[in-house]
Amino acid sequence: MKVYEALARAFAAEGVTDVFGMMGDANMHWMNALAGHGVKLYEVRHEGAGLSMAHGHARATGQPGVVTTTSGPGTAQLATSMIVASRARVPLVAFCGETSLGDTGAVQYLDQRRFAAAIEAEFLQVTKADTAEEVVQKAFYIARTESKPVLVSAPFDVQLQDFEDMVDYTPSTELIRAPKLLPHPELVEQACEIIAGSKRPVIIAGRGARRAGAAEQILELQRRTGAVLACTLQAKNWLYGETDYHVGIAGLFGSKVAMEILQEADCVIAVGASLNHYTIESGYLFPEAKFVQIDTAPHVVMGNGQVADSYLQADAVAGLTGLISGLDSRGVRIEGFHTPEIHAKLSAPLVDPAEFRSGNGLLDPREAISVIDAELPGEIGLVLGSGHQTDFGTMLFQRSREITSNYGMFGAIGQAPLLTIGTAVATGKPTFVVEGDASFLMHLSEFDTAVRYGLPVLVVVMNDEGLGAEYHKAAAKGLNPELAVIPTPELGTVAQALGGGGATVRTTDELRAALAEYVRAPRPTVIDVRITREVLSVPYRRIQYGEDV
Repeated sequence: MKVYEALARAFAAEGVTDVFGMMGDANMHWMNALAGHGVKLYEVRHEGAGLSMAHGHARATGQPGVVTTTSGPGTAQLATSMIVASRARVPLVAFCGETSLGDTGAVQYLDQRRFAAAIEAEFLQVTKADTAEEVVQKAFYIARTESKPVLVSAPFDVQLQDFEDMVDYTPSTELIRAPKLLPHPELVEQACEIIAGSKRPVIIAGRGARRAGAAEQILELQRRTGAVLACTLQAKNWLYGETDYHVGIAGLFGSKVAMEILQEADCVIAVGASLNHYTIESGYLFPEAKFVQIDTAPHVVMGNGQVADSYLQADAVAGLTGLISGLDSRGVRIEGFHTPEIHAKLSAPLVDPAEFRSGNGLLDPREAISVIDAELPGEIGLVLGSGHQTDFGTMLFQRSREITSNYGMFGAIGQAPLLTIGTAVATGKPTFVVEGDASFLMHLSEFDTAVRYGLPVLVVVMNDEGLGAEYHKAAAKGLNPELAVIPTPELGTVAQALGGGGATVRTTDELRAALAEYVRAPRPTVIDVRITREVLSVPYRRIQYGEDV
């Protein structure tokens, strides 16, 4: 057995089913051996795009995503996407072929160790044959336990060495013991005292609560305390429709009504949410509140630079169960925000349809989002991009569905369509992404990847023919916004030319028809939604003009 065969066997033993990347001299032997283990290889058009697909795969499955590159320029292409994955705390393993060990004069030589440090990835190298499987095991162990990307450097000459197969490979999963974290009883009592003394509590549920499956406990705590329920951006719309007192997102992307209600809170109970500066507006959103926080991390500093008044290091379900039991023993029942007045405020539409400015061949982005949300069934998952045009969807999508957000992950545009492809591979289900035109065109070639593999991906391009964020920022700063205008071709036609479905729409009727076609027969599809630049998103109005709307 050769080293590359041992490496491939180890990856397969770790449970890897899908690998994204591009073949080159330094990884082709490994890829060939991996295919022999039944692993599906997805050839992409750009290595960095392949990493983002692996990122999306990891977000969908909770398991390490895998990308592969050849040496030198192949590895160097990973830079932006690797930093995005690192900032998103995504478990990921990159198998990077390398030039022969120590051959710094090779044309494709790259100091992968220094490169990995610069792009915020852990670095491991296969320097000799007998450590090959140990390196793979360690890479997956780090990715799983520390939730971070790991770059495995595999010099080509070492890959071709003989490997002495002495013992069976032990997957990293067999080394990981993850007992349920139970909250300390004294800290539970402390938290219950804070909650019992409150009159207007708020529960903020984050991605950790959703992953832990804590829905039942959150809803029970909400009923007992009269709390309104808010979500972080990464848990957007979770439990929406399960309660009459859901205010949506807490923070910058929250509605005016949500802002008004949350500012009245005197107690914030955060579950699986770090309470970063986005969520609590650096402390301005909850000026009078005490904080109770449940998280598996040993310590979390909130976005206001402080720590919670009561911090429970615990699994979300165990921590909430402890709080509910403690409040029950005290006989605590709080009316809180559960009043007819609050219910009426939360039942009103976020945007009055009378405000829509569609016309002259361009749609109001707010109206477009309302149509998309209504026409696409809740079982179709959503990936949200970043930038001005995706702000509308981030705020206004109301239907409860699986949502992945790329917002705030290094601020890199162009990532979301790639995450969507990885998600579709992982789930095998229809998935749609809302992205801006500049972001989509950045990796247009990867739509071909979706077509080649027949993935049921829908790309909704909110097309204002420009760099939307820069257009509105320039206008706010007194600069020339027209410099950010970039005409685009009919992207629906482009998608058809690449072998997928496509439509360019300028009216709500055309949009409904295009969405209906995708729902009828999901396949790789682009809907180019031409929108007006006259409408500024709420977050930008707040940031650029100080308007609370």
